[in-house]
Amino acid sequence: MSQPSKDSPIVIIGAGTWGISTALHLARRGYKDIKLLDKYPVPSPISAGNDVNKFLELDSSPVGDYVSKTIAQATVSGWKNDPVFQPYYHDAGAIIAATSPGAREDISSGGGMTAANGWIPRSTAQEFRETMPLGVLTGDFPGWKGYWKKDGAGWVAARKSMESAAKEAARLGVAFLSGPAGEARELVYEDDGAAVRGVRTADGQVHLGAKTILCTGAAAESLLDMKDQLRPTAWTLAHIKMTPEEVKLYKDLPVLFNVERGFFMEPDEDKHELKICDEHPGYCNWVMEGGKLKSKPFARHQIPLESEERVRQFLKETMPHLASRPLSFARICWCADTPDRKFLISTHPEHRNLVLGVGGSGHGFAHIPSVGSFIADVMESKLDPRLEKAFRWRPETAVGRDWGALQGRYGPDGSNRVMNFQDIKETEWTTIGAD
Repeated sequence: MSQPSKDSPIVIIGAGTWGISTALHLARRGYKDIKLLDKYPVPSPISAGNDVNKFLELDSSPVGDYVSKTIAQATVSGWKNDPVFQPYYHDAGAIIAATSPGAREDISSGGGMTAANGWIPRSTAQEFRETMPLGVLTGDFPGWKGYWKKDGAGWVAARKSMESAAKEAARLGVAFLSGPAGEARELVYEDDGAAVRGVRTADGQVHLGAKTILCTGAAAESLLDMKDQLRPTAWTLAHIKMTPEEVKLYKDLPVLFNVERGFFMEPDEDKHELKICDEHPGYCNWVMEGGKLKSKPFARHQIPLESEERVRQFLKETMPHLASRPLSFARICWCADTPDRKFLISTHPEHRNLVLGVGGSGHGFAHIPSVGSFIADVMESKLDPRLEKAFRWRPETAVGRDWGALQGRYGPDGSNRVMNFQDIKETEWTTIGAD
């Protein structure tokens, strides 16, 4: 693949987590003509990264996994040392737990949950309650077993870190286009279809690029046939309002994460809202399109009532004093799973000058400080060969794909499966703010 000069036009489609990261890293490498296109201004209301906070464990890589270790080290360095991201990482610790024997075995089988790595076993309700100030955790924790780590894990202010990265990219000269001028409608090819020339946006303009970089997450299939390598999958979250006194009590808490129930972290300091995510293997939205079954993403700032029930069950087990509090906000968040949950960061074998940065597979946001550097390395044909092999265009891995595969995820009884939004009736969604 021919290499662009620093003055060559670069077009990035998608101003979510990975698109912003890519723009920032390319600008830092001296590229002077970068356009970042998105239907929405940063932070996009439909970007999964546009969130109050995200759980971050600094390094949970399986022993001997070079790829996971390498990308973990890169993102840890970013969160700890990059002034764009460092202010938004909170090393508050974490509790990771499970309820069923199988899930308990899974969280401890990687070899990392050891005292030498700072993990302290937790097996009784009192032991779980003691991880936080008196009055925070008041539940009975039925069947919970897990581990507590006082540092080396925590959470990041997701939206603020996205905004910080976008601000720095703009300072370095990246042009952000939104509205019809930023809404990508189709890739533009050379006459023979062998090379991508750029992208046509909703206003009819064609933005030409020496390289076009696709960072559109779960929406990638709308612009390119991904050969079943991506499964758009959604998760659910809800907020409840907290009093100023509660916000003070809940400050600097470790993350509490049960892989079958859900997780929470400290309230948002601006809106005084506590975010809770119910844990499950995800939702797809299966529709027939062009004679093919596809999971088609859509935006909605509500969640299924069954999701709300799971949120409240999590609260009943951990913080029952909050379990009946009304929800103040809810939304679905989309990601895109590859068959092996490794990233898809690659050139395209059939279309020159096209670079792909997709396939976050549920752990993409944590890498916002560094993932753009790997995408830039692909564009410059200098990605580490072992990463190149892992992140390659690999449709052979999706042949006969099991679309219902749990892919290492869990959920409570009745929800330990990939669910389908098509099964949710219109009356079976929350109606927050509809009054």
